[in-house]
Amino acid sequence: MGATQQSAQQPRYLVTGSMGCIGSWVLHHLSAAGQRVVSFDLSDDRRRLGLLLTPEEQQGITFVTGDLTDFGRLLSTLEEHAITRIIHLAALQVPFCRADPQLGARVNVVGTVNVFEAARQAGLEHLAYASSVAVYGPPESYAPGLVADDAPFDPRTLYGVYKQANEGTARVYWQDHQLSSTALRPYTVYGVARDQGLTSEPTKAMLAAAAGRDYHIGFGGYMQFHYAADVARQFIEAADTPLAGAYGFNLGGAPVAVSQLADLVMEIRPGVTITCEDTALPFPVGLASGEFDKLLPMTVTTPLREGVRQTITHFERCLAEGQLAVES
Repeated sequence: MGATQQSAQQPRYLVTGSMGCIGSWVLHHLSAAGQRVVSFDLSDDRRRLGLLLTPEEQQGITFVTGDLTDFGRLLSTLEEHAITRIIHLAALQVPFCRADPQLGARVNVVGTVNVFEAARQAGLEHLAYASSVAVYGPPESYAPGLVADDAPFDPRTLYGVYKQANEGTARVYWQDHQLSSTALRPYTVYGVARDQGLTSEPTKAMLAAAAGRDYHIGFGGYMQFHYAADVARQFIEAADTPLAGAYGFNLGGAPVAVSQLADLVMEIRPGVTITCEDTALPFPVGLASGEFDKLLPMTVTTPLREGVRQTITHFERCLAEGQLAVES
């Protein structure tokens, strides 16, 4: 039975990079909805997932330890588990790509080509995958205001270059094989389980506040903040909604000063001091969402204040239960 026939039945999801922040939230949502889901990750460390799902709740998930650079392993997983939907999130973040460019290219570029080719050979017709704000250049590369989702890419990091390559791969697979895809480009994702990557510091500030400690964020300026729980739902919707083409969407939203985010954390948890640098990251202030809200309209965006409050409250519970510790 092909993937198209199976899609009429209950879907079967493959989530790559499922032990990361967004991946853990995707598993959380799919598990809560009673969906069939296969976790595919090189790591078998479930610490992030454990912040969202109990061991009993994790029993409904099939865990496969796999390397994206191993094409045979990836294809056999799709076929063995009769996968009908893919959410591809696996990638090495900015600092890791900078430290080991060759490994970064193997995982982020070759790994993504493997996902597309395995999907094609397994008979899938659509997939969702993660791109990034890092495909764009610094603010001076663009006119004032929000950058359009079809603005020219101008990445200034290897991570951004690799993500740009992935979007090119997606276009060619649509052109040559009619394998459609939807890329989402988050800006600053925050929430429980966000503990690494260039823009993880606002979340680390929330964790520090939950522990009653001060924190200094190493950058400033303006950016768009996306609640991890919302982003995970958006990737699920992107996987559930085939579009005729290779689409890339910015997640949009109002730009917020990092200093305002710091003030918000202190307002929600008085008694701690959260500060930030003045220097902005080399990305645009904000990105326009284009047709994202029209083509993928089902997801709801949690207001920043509520998302920060939920994150700090969740962190407090995890700290009290001994699931987390704050570095001295």
